[in-house]
Amino acid sequence: MLEQLGINAKQVAQELVGVTTQQKNDALVEIADALILRANEIIGANKIDLENGRASGLNSGLLDRLMLNEERIKGMANGCREVSLLDDPSGKVLEEVVRPNGLVIRKVSCPMGVIGIIYEARPNVTADAAALCLKSGNAVILRGGKEAINSNIAIADIMRDAVQKAGLPKDAIQLVTDTSRASSTELMTMKGVLDCLIPRGGKNLIKAVVENSTVPVIETGSGNCHIFVDESADVNMAADIIFNAKTQRISVCNACESLVIHSKIIEKALPVIKARLDEKNVEIRGDERAVSVCPDIKKATEEDFATEYLDYIISVKTVDSLDEAISHINKNSTGHSEAIITENENNARQFMARIDSSSVYHNASTRFTDGGEFGLGAEIGISTQKLHARGPMGLPQLTTTKYLIFGNGQVR
Repeated sequence: MLEQLGINAKQVAQELVGVTTQQKNDALVEIADALILRANEIIGANKIDLENGRASGLNSGLLDRLMLNEERIKGMANGCREVSLLDDPSGKVLEEVVRPNGLVIRKVSCPMGVIGIIYEARPNVTADAAALCLKSGNAVILRGGKEAINSNIAIADIMRDAVQKAGLPKDAIQLVTDTSRASSTELMTMKGVLDCLIPRGGKNLIKAVVENSTVPVIETGSGNCHIFVDESADVNMAADIIFNAKTQRISVCNACESLVIHSKIIEKALPVIKARLDEKNVEIRGDERAVSVCPDIKKATEEDFATEYLDYIISVKTVDSLDEAISHINKNSTGHSEAIITENENNARQFMARIDSSSVYHNASTRFTDGGEFGLGAEIGISTQKLHARGPMGLPQLTTTKYLIFGNGQVR
């Protein structure tokens, strides 16, 4: 089913190795201009996806992920422009040594080759992923979910036309239009064609790819992100940060899902935090001590403390020490992003050192775990694994390395 896409991608990957940085940058600017110029086409296609999504019962969080408007399309275009301004990650000399026998050995960065990306109801991923793959010199095969198929087709067609107009092969960007489970399974087994497969979406999708793929996988994780309100926290700061982390956009993986509050401050802090969250009608599910402080919140179950809601819901766990907070978070976290709100620098240092997640914050919102916010341009995903890449994945994480060895007749 996907054989021809694979043949195209392998051929294009070889061509992209010889493309200059300027050519890639010109193509990215062409893409950005085309996304803005043809925004109405994208919005029209997206309306069909939204109508289908509502009819099929998608929740508000998924509909928010799915929705595109002029502002979000401008964001996609700006992401392409920002990527064009970043350093080319390929062809860099990372190390160089001269051996006693005269051999000069250089370790250089180079494209992976062909990257496959499986994702769900976020059509902006189509543009972000394609832009990063193009700049890093990789061909990409994109396989989005059925919820966003019309949006994805519109975006991919526009990008392919722009790439071709810029003088590069349009098959540098290819989209799988078959959204059946069979196409996803086939992509997972294209070993020898795909050099890397990256899943972006919910935990069920990620689990399926990790467990069934014969292609090397970079695991991007779901986000049960925690914020710990330490006993020395500035309560108003904590409320502001939690309000932002929970409510600015509920459908994203860096939104806060779980609060952990020190017992010495909970009577002072929780009512203030609740008052802010009430502005957005956030449902709070707390343990017994949290409920005793705010009797009108719901009683939490153990499952709540490990849940990524992607909704206006948040859990609250009460702890008696920093050690207990760290233990609770490491047990229930998905390894994405956690934060501590504290005025105690020693507690902050301990928390940041001992929390086993890709991004750990002191007195700041978890919503900053994002490639653009980290200065990486767009992002391919947030890796929660520890091999090859961890945290927001930008251009450097889409390259690998090889050694170039220069001699003048040496034999061993």
